Amino acid sequence: MAREPVVPPRPPCRLYLITPPAIPDPAAFAALLGEALDAGDVAALQIRLKDADDAAVLGTVDALAPACRARGVAVILNDRPDLAARSGCDGVHVGQSDASYAEARRIMGPDAMIGVTCHDSRELAMEAAEAGADYVAFGAFFPTDTKATTHRPDPGILSIWQETVETPCVAIGGITPANCAGLARAGADFVAVSSAVWNDPDGPAAAVRAFNAALSEAF
Repeated sequence: MAREPVVPPRPPCRLYLITPPAIPDPAAFAALLGEALDAGDVAALQIRLKDADDAAVLGTVDALAPACRARGVAVILNDRPDLAARSGCDGVHVGQSDASYAEARRIMGPDAMIGVTCHDSRELAMEAAEAGADYVAFGAFFPTDTKATTHRPDPGILSIWQETVETPCVAIGGITPANCAGLARAGADFVAVSSAVWNDPDGPAAAVRAFNAALSEAF
């Protein structure tokens, strides 16, 4: 009688940090970032500065990238594949109203990491995955003060995605140490967090430890 194939366990869900929306002093923030990254496993840092000019974005990447690279953390820039390529980022994250995946890939090249916001739509996610996106992002799963949101997917979208598509998925939106485990169990490969880390009353390092503990318990 033939044995059933052994399905390898899914890798644990990992933390994907997003910067605060404004970083007045990148050098000081780099020190804080280093402490946070030393506190536990972090897969990537997305530098997200919607209201900063190009010079400020490039300066921030220059200030923060060394702390990430010294620890094996990918550096992802939000929105701007042109600046991501210019500054040597590992990748770029594009929204539905930003540069297209095709444009981002053309600018960034074949080896860059490109993620795509897909809100609550499996159709958008499938289009991105079929085009070659390295990950898709679903959310916002919970209320968040970081940005205005109109889409509120059910965690079940993560389970369906995990069962049917190999492209990794990121859960985003109002995620905290208290609610991240459910998203991890549902199928998120990464949880993207911002204010829950940088605004933690005990500091970002404590928040990273708390997230890592919660994600570890989920598996």
